[in-house]
Amino acid sequence: MPTRREILVQTAIAGAALLTARAESAFAMASQPKTPVDFDVPRGACDCHTHIFGDPHRFPFFAGRTYTPESASVAEQEKMHRALHIERTVIVQPSVYGTDNSCTLDAIRQIGSHARGIAVIGAQTTTAQLDEMHHRGIRGIRINLETSGIEDPAVAKQRFKAAVDVVKHRHNWHIQIYTSLGLIAALRDEITGSSVPVVFDHFGGAQAADGPHQAGLGELIGLIESGKAYVKLSAPYRVSKLAPDFPDVAPLAKALVAANPQRMLWGSDWPHPQTKAGRPPHEVTPLLQIDDGRDFNLFAKWVPDAAQRKTILVDNPARLYDF
Repeated sequence: MPTRREILVQTAIAGAALLTARAESAFAMASQPKTPVDFDVPRGACDCHTHIFGDPHRFPFFAGRTYTPESASVAEQEKMHRALHIERTVIVQPSVYGTDNSCTLDAIRQIGSHARGIAVIGAQTTTAQLDEMHHRGIRGIRINLETSGIEDPAVAKQRFKAAVDVVKHRHNWHIQIYTSLGLIAALRDEITGSSVPVVFDHFGGAQAADGPHQAGLGELIGLIESGKAYVKLSAPYRVSKLAPDFPDVAPLAKALVAANPQRMLWGSDWPHPQTKAGRPPHEVTPLLQIDDGRDFNLFAKWVPDAAQRKTILVDNPARLYDF
């Protein structure tokens, strides 16, 4: 029969194990592809939209964030990219870190020359800091209007003008915008008149179910046709509810590609954060478990021509991100 001391020790060990399990469950594994890639991926292919969520003790989250993600490491991302035969990546600064780009910059450092990044900056960001970011692989700044719920065109125009003032004298930098079609339409004249390249996240915020005549889509396609804007064919689950194969996204994707394949990019949106899960901002929200292999195969169906796939996966990112 165990002694009282042995029972207390065993109880303590069991309690510690339970606490560890609970802590680990709060930061579960990010998704990995389940479906093999079924097309020939060209060498130098680039995933133009990923995020890294590091150890929160090392990289604290921004106090004003709207959600709290689980962790997603560089090692996990590289494992995912090996499964997809992807050689290059663009790490996009997520809103949860505010203007502290330390986690994104550390991820670029770990990956090396096959990585570039998009930063988020503030009024306090200095020219010297921007120069250092460029040296460390940053090639643009992000305006995230969607996650923060900004719908006012006046605010969007002010944010865009401020971003242009920062980027216009920087070699090979651009502005990346996550927003809705309505605000894209409101920004059309500003974007048309700007010398700075603009990239729109996630199909430009178009909603697949709303079809080819939805408000703002014509303005988006006009910007693509004129070469004034790039669009990421990324995260179909953000523009369609018809999982897992999102059949209503195909006509939208094909229309965007037809407008100007030289202005298309592809991104996985790994590790798929739930930015609007309805949870309290400081409560951990699980990452979505997306099959990136299946989604990547959808891209090949949207773009059946191998030469166009190379343009989108290799040539456009190499030019835009200065690989």
